[in-house]
Amino acid sequence: MQEPRIVSRDEWLTARRQLLVKEKAHTRAQDALSAERRQLPMVRVEKDYVFDTPEGSRTLAELFDNRSQLIVYHFMMGPDWAEGCPSCSLLADHIDASTVHLAQRDVTLLAVSRAPLPNIESFKRRMGWHFPWVSSFGSDFNRDYHVSFTREELESGPVYNFGTGGFPTDEAPGVSVFYRNGAGEVFHTYSAYARGGEPLIGVYHYLDLVPKGRDEGGLVFPMAWVRHHDRYAGARPASSDTYVPPSGAVFVDPRPRAAACCDGHES
Repeated sequence: MQEPRIVSRDEWLTARRQLLVKEKAHTRAQDALSAERRQLPMVRVEKDYVFDTPEGSRTLAELFDNRSQLIVYHFMMGPDWAEGCPSCSLLADHIDASTVHLAQRDVTLLAVSRAPLPNIESFKRRMGWHFPWVSSFGSDFNRDYHVSFTREELESGPVYNFGTGGFPTDEAPGVSVFYRNGAGEVFHTYSAYARGGEPLIGVYHYLDLVPKGRDEGGLVFPMAWVRHHDRYAGARPASSDTYVPPSGAVFVDPRPRAAACCDGHES
């Protein structure tokens, strides 16, 4: 890292005010983009998706939990995975504290994975999480929202992030938003993939404030430093560390396995 220049307090204040002008412009641009996002056209959900939950089978409409807006985090945990993706787990570490506040704004937030519910519940207990996390095992939900792929699809060309890139495994992360109107009809309003889910990772926003920033330049891929929160040994991973992928993950990317399940986050 190249350290910042050392200056007087007055010089620092001048530079800070100059940056503030850019920060305010960025904030206003972000507000405008958010408004545009909310005005995207929506698509009626025609399929009768059914999910396995601790309370039994539930339809997509029932997952709203009597609210009109639903945010689904597509958590990477495939049918044969023994544990969830470490980077998805980093994001999930932020969910529990958000659900109660979102509920006050007519929003339900939950996670969906293709793993069978007993596998999800076991990993969820290990992580100490309490947010709703349901299984789409046996349904087309993950494939229809482009976060689960066959080996043939992955080898055929870009299939991830609206066809703009590939992905190294058969499961991928993303976030999808749904709306339910007064008649009970459900609509898909938004989806984001790769770095589109980054705003949900508060840790990154903290890192963006400090001099070293995310400090990921020397890693095999940007999120290679991430571990499940019960797996950190206290030492920062070296750039040569080999990423340990989730057990059971299917890899189709020809690169080394170190370019693992969350490598697609860099695009």
